[in-house]
Amino acid sequence: MSFTVQAIDHVQVTCAPSQEAACIAFYRDVLRLSEIEKPEDLKPNGGAWFQVGALQLHLGVDPEQTVPKSKRHVCFLVDHLEAAEGALKAAGFEIEPQPIDAFGLRRFFVRDPAGTRVEVGAR
Repeated sequence: MSFTVQAIDHVQVTCAPSQEAACIAFYRDVLRLSEIEKPEDLKPNGGAWFQVGALQLHLGVDPEQTVPKSKRHVCFLVDHLEAAEGALKAAGFEIEPQPIDAFGLRRFFVRDPAGTRVEVGAR
């Protein structure tokens, strides 16, 4: 029997308990993602869920969290790249510029408070 993957429903990133508030603020207040209600039975686990278009980003809390620097990342498309970069800089985040456009995408990278790499791009 065969099957076909039809879509991505959500992506999960994680943080240590000590980074939870800072990471929620990063995704909700700095990147301005819309926070959505988590199911009641998952609320005790901490973290937060965000709606991004048709997809969701789930921020999970992991007591054993360690995030070595890596190239793993999620990419958010924005309508105004320079405004996003300015907002992140104003919030104190270091921008990792990318001198080469990728597949028609102008972009930069930033790391959330837990060290997760986040790509921000515009077409």
